[in-house]
Amino acid sequence: MKHSTKKISKLFKVFCIGLAFTPIAIFADPIFPVENTDEEGFVSIFDGKTLNGWKGDPTYWSVKDGVLTGVVTPETLLQQNSFIIWQGGTPRNFELKMQYRVSDKGNSGINYRSVSYSPKGQKYALKGYQLDIDGEGAWTGQNYEEKGREWLALRGQMTQIRTGKTPQVISHLGDKEEMWNTINKNGWNEAHIIARDNVIIHLINGKVMSIIIDDDPDGRRMDGLIGVQVHVGPPMKIEYKNIRLKELK
Repeated sequence: MKHSTKKISKLFKVFCIGLAFTPIAIFADPIFPVENTDEEGFVSIFDGKTLNGWKGDPTYWSVKDGVLTGVVTPETLLQQNSFIIWQGGTPRNFELKMQYRVSDKGNSGINYRSVSYSPKGQKYALKGYQLDIDGEGAWTGQNYEEKGREWLALRGQMTQIRTGKTPQVISHLGDKEEMWNTINKNGWNEAHIIARDNVIIHLINGKVMSIIIDDDPDGRRMDGLIGVQVHVGPPMKIEYKNIRLKELK
């Protein structure tokens, strides 16, 4: 983790100078974790026993053995993606960590800086940034904007987003397939999101998967809801536990 942190921090400094981003302060070292195991300032937002503080469709979401569990069966296939949404606030600058385990055909995501919306009367839907998670490795780690600008940075990319333009890749963080090979396909992984101002970093198991610099004031959101997803498609299962949040100044 130390190596990855130093590498990304150095990249930000280079881009700040070369591309004249402002304000430069948002790219300073403090936005990056020194150690992925550092838990100072984090607060649990899931009690591991109940759905207190969360709202979602009980057809899909429950708590089993201390785990927030989303299940889609052949009898409950979705027409629209469905979320369970944390009711504790709309954080702006924060770090969010949680462990996840996904089935082979599973498709999920962690949404943040999102807003509720109701397509076709659906009650539990979100629009906003998403750390993608899937069981086959196509999307895991990327930054996708649900019901918005769609792909913002694929796994292994650092991108800059400007109004009305396709995200520009400004650095490659690693090989997409090699990154996928660092993920435990049959067990638990830790997702970690760092959002400060217009910079968003996705990490899994301490490795940086994607970074965006969102310079699109018309399209971006600077705060919003947090939620997790079950996805349209085949039957699936997604599990989350140890969900904790650290709000940043």
